[in-house]
Parts: sequence; structure tokens; C-alpha cells
Amino acid sequence: MNWRSLPPLSALRAFAAFAQTRNVVAAGEALGVSHAAISQQLRTLEQHLDVALLDRSGRKMVLTPEGERLGKALQSGFAGMIAVVEEITGLQETRPLHVSVTPTFAASWLMPRLSTFRAAYPDVDLMIDPSANIVSLDADGIDLAIRYGTGPWPGVEAEMLLQSPMVVVAAPSLVGDAPISDLNELGKYPWLEEFGTSESTRWLRRFGVEGMSKGMMQVPGNLMLDGARDGQGVAVTVREFVARDIAAGRLRVLHTEETPLSGYHIVTRPGVLRKPVKAFVAWLRRQAREAEKLREGEGLSRGRS
Repeated sequence: MNWRSLPPLSALRAFAAFAQTRNVVAAGEALGVSHAAISQQLRTLEQHLDVALLDRSGRKMVLTPEGERLGKALQSGFAGMIAVVEEITGLQETRPLHVSVTPTFAASWLMPRLSTFRAAYPDVDLMIDPSANIVSLDADGIDLAIRYGTGPWPGVEAEMLLQSPMVVVAAPSLVGDAPISDLNELGKYPWLEEFGTSESTRWLRRFGVEGMSKGMMQVPGNLMLDGARDGQGVAVTVREFVARDIAAGRLRVLHTEETPLSGYHIVTRPGVLRKPVKAFVAWLRRQAREAEKLREGEGLSRGRS
């Protein structure tokens, strides 16, 4: 390893902070220095390497392709170092458990059950990040994500938590009770979609549904299903989240998209998980098993009635 080829560590830290925040002020705040100091370190790094890492031609300074490559490598390297330091000093176990989930999953499945985890692990600090955006699982950032799909995905570990197909649903007050044989009929109704997702638009495009004269309305995930129940629009969602609404007649299934092994997965980084993450994963598995037993019991009950 040629240590002498490395630039000054302070310059590398400043560049890694900028690559993460994309802002000299935010990078300075992250490192506890002024934005002027960050700017000076960035120039020092470019001079040392004799490579343009930043494009300063526009109103906002952005990374060049070479800068992007270096930024990703530095963020990964520094994150690994931080994780090891926290592990050997015991700080890693006290860091809050950071979980990324979609807003709909958080509102419909996770939050109604979360009190049992809090009761079992009162000393674990939780950070629930309800976002539809795909996130990276950094060693010093998000510990675990729950995402819908078929899996597997490169670079991460994924296991099925909740298997359930996607369905197109609407309230009878909006679409009536008559069978809908032609999916193009759905184009005349308003549609609801969760912010940051495109399930509805992808579904419409895939099935060639046209003539959406009433348009698409995007709303937070926790409001989308409430709007569908109130007859404000057609929605694409996971059947598990609306199973009771369907059974009670509040929503109608207009189409079911059966995809093998589609469902919500627990997504983690490869390697050994820290204790709070292991505890949360085990709790998620128990909750999924209990939900499955409840569904089976409800199915037997309906069969006898």
C-alpha cells in the first residue's frame, strides 16, 4: 500500500463531507468547521491530485465524474471506519436504530404494532424514516429498510417479511357494484397515488389504460387509503393493507396483479448485524407470523359462517 500517494486526511474528510451533503455550508457544519475551510480543503485536494473533482461553472458546485467516483469510495471507507470505532468503543450499540419504510407500510402495518417492540426493548432508540425513496444502507446511517418487490437485490441481504400481491381498489361509492370487464373503464375515474411512487402510473401504462381525464392526485401514503375509502379515487396498493376493507365492503378489488414471491422484504447490509438490528428483525418476523395466523383464523371463521 502506497501511503505516500494519499492526499492529506483533512482534505479527504472535507471532500467526503461535501460529497455526502453536496453543500459546503452543510459539510462545514458536519465537520465543525467553516464553509471557507471546506472550500480551501477542496482546492487543496484537487491541487494534490491534479484532477478536477468539482465543476464550478454553474450556479451550484457539483461533482465531476471523477469526483463522484472518489466521493463514493471515501464515503464507504469513512463509514466503515466509523462503524469499527463505534463497535470497539461500544458506541455502535447505543446509536439509534434507523429504519427506512414506505409511508403506506409505516401507517398500515408497522406503527399499529410498534408499541410491542417498544415495550420489549425500552432502551432502544428508534428512528423511523417514512420515505418512498430507495435508500442506501451505510454503516453509519440507515440500518434496515423494508421495501416491496420480488428480490433479491445486489449488495444487500433481503428476506421476505410479508407476501402479498398488488391490487387495484376503489370504493363502491365511486365505481359502483357492476363488474368491470374492460380495464379502460378505469381511465374515467380519478386516481390516488403515494408521493414518490409510481405504482399507479406504471400499472396504467402496462395495461394500456387511457383517457385519464380526471388525472392523478399524489398524496402522503397514510392518506392515500383514507382517500380511496372515501371514494376520492382508485388506488394501487398491497392487498394486505386493505384486506379488512375488502371483507367489509368498503373497497372493491378491480384487478389483482399476481407476481410470484412479491411482497415486503427486510433489507439489511451483508455481515453481522448489531444487537438492536437483530432484535428488530426478530420482532418483525414474529409480527409477520402472528399476522399470518390471524389471517388463517379469520379465513376459517368465514368458511364456517
